Amino acid sequence: MSYMNTFIFISMGAAAFIVFIAAIVIFWRTWDKTYETPRDRAGKQGERKAAEIIRQVLREEDVFLTNVHINYKGKITELDNVIINGSGVFIIEVKNYRGVLTGGEEDYEWTKYKISRGGNTYEKKVRNPIKQVKRQVYILSRFLKYYGMNVWIDGYVLFINNNSPIHSNMVLESFKEIDQAVHRRPGSRLSKQKVHRIKELLL
Repeated sequence: MSYMNTFIFISMGAAAFIVFIAAIVIFWRTWDKTYETPRDRAGKQGERKAAEIIRQVLREEDVFLTNVHINYKGKITELDNVIINGSGVFIIEVKNYRGVLTGGEEDYEWTKYKISRGGNTYEKKVRNPIKQVKRQVYILSRFLKYYGMNVWIDGYVLFINNNSPIHSNMVLESFKEIDQAVHRRPGSRLSKQKVHRIKELLL
């Protein structure tokens, strides 16, 4: 094989390899954006169901935001649901856990037990959502104070499957409790202007 033929052969091989790698990269990026694990899918289904539940107790003056991202001095969190009204700001974290949960309010982790169709019991550690929502309240409070908004913030957890292992003021178990949580303070403490300003900051 002549030098020129060898050069052409190598060049064609290199070009084919580059095209192959590019195809893999494009496929991976597309697959990564569209593929959802069963856990992700369950989480999104739970969030949609929770949003439908929450909307049924909202009043005309309530501002309702979902999937709010907050970054305060490197502390990052995502808030499933935020309600803003004259009484203050309310976070409702959604959990779509299936199976049986065990744990206490002050535990760092809880344990989730799930029985498969074959009768096998699977055990998994999950982060205590009570502590999770307390962290969210802290970050949101500091974030709003940074912009001059000193407001009341409450945090709650809504278990879609009503399987919380504890009864707590921070756990919502019915439509009535959701309504009372976000509307319990009579009279307006936040003006419409402040409500609108907080909404702008969180969008």
